[in-house]
Amino acid sequence: MGAKQLATKIDENIKNALDLFCEDRGLKINRFLEDAILDKIEEYEDVSDIRKLKKEKSRDFQDVLKELKASGKL
Repeated sequence: MGAKQLATKIDENIKNALDLFCEDRGLKINRFLEDAILDKIEEYEDVSDIRKLKKEKSRDFQDVLKELKASGKL
C-alpha cells in the first residue's frame, strides 16, 4: 500500500500533547494518527448505520420466532 503525505495545521497545545503522549508510550505519531482517523471514520459509519436502522420497521419478536421455527432454523 502506498503512502501519501497529509499536511494540516492543529492547535499547538494539541500538537504538544500528542508529542508527549506518543513519546511517553513509545508510539509513532504517524501510526497513532492513522489509527485515530480510522476509528473516527468507523464511528461516523456506525452512527450512519444506527440512523438507517431507526427508520426500519421493527418486527414482533414472537413473529420472528414463529418464522424461524417454521423454516426449521430454530
